[in-house]
Amino acid sequence: MPRAFRRVRLFVLLASAATLACQDWSGTHAPEVEELAPEGPSLDSNPLFPSGPVSADSATMGVWSAPFPWVNVAVHLSLLPDGKVLSFGRLSGGTPQVWDPASGVFTPFGAPSLLFCSGHTFLSGGKLLVAGGHIQDGLGLPNTNIFDYRTGTWSAQSAMAAGRWYPTVTLLGSGEAVTLGGTDQTGATVLIPEVFSTATRAWRKLTGAAAWMPYYPRTFLAPNGLVFYAGELQGTSYLNTSGTGSWSFVANRQVAGRDYGSAVMYQPGKIVYIGGGDPPTATAEVIDLNQGSPQWQYTGSMSVPRRQISATLLPDGQVAVTGGVSAPGFTSLSGAVHQVEVWNPNTGSWTTWASNSVSRGYHNTTVLLPDGRLLHTGSGDGAGIPNEMNAEVFSPPYLFAGARPVVSSAPASLRYGTSVSIGTPNPAAVKYVSLVRLSSNTHSFDMGQYFSRLQVTRGGSSVSIRIPSSANSLPPGPYMLFLLSSQGVPSIARMVRVN
Repeated sequence: MPRAFRRVRLFVLLASAATLACQDWSGTHAPEVEELAPEGPSLDSNPLFPSGPVSADSATMGVWSAPFPWVNVAVHLSLLPDGKVLSFGRLSGGTPQVWDPASGVFTPFGAPSLLFCSGHTFLSGGKLLVAGGHIQDGLGLPNTNIFDYRTGTWSAQSAMAAGRWYPTVTLLGSGEAVTLGGTDQTGATVLIPEVFSTATRAWRKLTGAAAWMPYYPRTFLAPNGLVFYAGELQGTSYLNTSGTGSWSFVANRQVAGRDYGSAVMYQPGKIVYIGGGDPPTATAEVIDLNQGSPQWQYTGSMSVPRRQISATLLPDGQVAVTGGVSAPGFTSLSGAVHQVEVWNPNTGSWTTWASNSVSRGYHNTTVLLPDGRLLHTGSGDGAGIPNEMNAEVFSPPYLFAGARPVVSSAPASLRYGTSVSIGTPNPAAVKYVSLVRLSSNTHSFDMGQYFSRLQVTRGGSSVSIRIPSSANSLPPGPYMLFLLSSQGVPSIARMVRVN
């Protein structure tokens, strides 16, 4: 191991963090627990991940860590409800690994089948549902597996009607999950969506909703309870999962080809689609599904064209783009893009932040950590580019803008339509609260993340927030709860469950 990597490894091993309690998030009707929710781990005391000003540019550009060793090429990357990170790919037998940011230790948790090129999202109880998997390139397994972060165990569930390689999994407001797209055991595109019931642990086919779509459809739960297909095809539509299912057309995007661009629901019902295409585009466009007749329209463009990107929601509601390439072709690292670009939904404009060290194209992944930093890793394990078995952590500029607000107490469970009190020693320092659903990212699309910004009512030693009443506006499951200051500095998140 190179000396620099040994030094980084030592820094990681010396990191300190709060001990995380395990909660029972096993089902939709788990009892509400009013004890303190676990605080996500923080890397503030780690010299690898600086939390104070380190240069004159830190407050405007942010700071990247040096690369440090990762145990696999993290083709699939999910932030777990205990603040640890699950990753897997195809190398080393495809064994999933869990990284503990507090210690830097990786722990293997072998799965019942090869999960490479599957789809995944968190169920309402906090477990990770993984649909499909890998036989060989283009051929998918019908397997269904669930990972329980509390016990570190995988459990095989009822198989789907067809194998799926490159599918998408989207959680519904009911707690069910729908899987779309991908190719089966013969390499044929799977036309019929399937819905997984957490009650019966079985799948039902939506035979009335057969449709061809490209790999990893960009789909979201819409506020009206339907599933919105944002691309990669130009025509965008609603999927009704009731009965045998049906599709209804919504609108055409402005740009036809956005393969390996990324789509994000940055507020309930509001989606931004960024980059993609060959040659790549720098453009982005938005749609508001809360409107009577939603239409796609351009927003600001990035400074450079990009495909093979990761797009990640930040605690303040902005969207950070990391990784990717600007050159024509599938994933030419001759055009690797290193700078972070950040989209502001209030202005539609982009800001350029600091550049990372490693060129990351196809199979790069990024997740938001509970302390507001970004973990950026992956690239390779296919497409003839180097296998990047390393990771970098980015400290955004907001971490250099002032003191963090502090969460002193919070309920572990947030019920729809209720008011919730969050303890904090200085309520006057809190401008608003944000909820960010946990990331589950692969192939330029995060199937897990959703965002809600909540206004606060201040008390003597707490702030009060109102949880949205509809599960369609805020899908059930695990979230990070952040307090944000007027300077946009986030607290270290509390892990909560919305149900």
